[in-house]
Amino acid sequence: MSDSFCPDCKKQTEVAFDHSAGDTVCTECGLVLEAHSVDETSEWRTFANESNDNDPVRVGGPTNPLLTDGGLSTVIAKPNGAQGEFLSSSLGRWQNRGSNPDRSLILAFRTIANMADRLGLVATIKDRANEIYKKVEDLKSIRGRNQDAILAACLYIACRQEDRPRTVKEICSVANGATKKEIGRAKEFIVKQLEVEMGQSMEMGTIHAGDFLRRFCSTLGMNNQAVKAAQEAVQRSEELDIRRSPISIAAAVIYMITQLSEDKKPLKDISLATGVAEGTIRNSYKDLYPYASRLIPNTYAKEEDLKNLCAP
Repeated sequence: MSDSFCPDCKKQTEVAFDHSAGDTVCTECGLVLEAHSVDETSEWRTFANESNDNDPVRVGGPTNPLLTDGGLSTVIAKPNGAQGEFLSSSLGRWQNRGSNPDRSLILAFRTIANMADRLGLVATIKDRANEIYKKVEDLKSIRGRNQDAILAACLYIACRQEDRPRTVKEICSVANGATKKEIGRAKEFIVKQLEVEMGQSMEMGTIHAGDFLRRFCSTLGMNNQAVKAAQEAVQRSEELDIRRSPISIAAAVIYMITQLSEDKKPLKDISLATGVAEGTIRNSYKDLYPYASRLIPNTYAKEEDLKNLCAP
């Protein structure tokens, strides 16, 4: 019970809530203070047909504007038992006769969602990847091409456009067998097709080494002090004319920072965490080494500490 002001009693009184009717009633005079209240708390009972199904959800999924029917079509499930065989043989046949124009889109969106979930991507990136695929699919130009590579490329482009880039190797790890080369070709094909359709260049977003750094450091288990030093070093590297890819620069900075730490990381481990070849890391480190005093923060390593860096 709780207290509320009753206009009949002219004072604060205890009130009781009638859950069955949704009424709030004064306990002293019986006046209904509020009728047909809406319970906004979460569902607590289940509406499932099966006893072992504890899912309390009794509504469908959200609408999808990319589908013809908004994703609100009805599908007849296959019942159990003898009567179920009769229903499935009659109603099921009628359902199969009606072709769903969005069947391929639904399967594609489901595959994109699975890949995004395995990479831990947010819903906005999934939605952007779905939009990109829908545009390409409407052009009817992807027939005969590797579907897994097309879907992976859509996800890669979506990550770039949402300023949450992933490496091609990371996308490839969830691409159901599509190779890096196939994903790269699919990405170039999609960008070219959409640019022709839009009549302008496609905005992909700029990749910076800092976009990958924290994720790489987390994979390697680096401490907070080393991560902050690496982030500052990467920011300072953008002021230099280092003609290397952002991923290679991030890997080389991590290699440089860990050399000055008590918890040194082998080059092999850095290569596995970043997806950059050991030889590429060495070459990038060689380009960064002359600027070590400008890159490494003084709070992390003093000038004399930099002598501990191995010469390239």
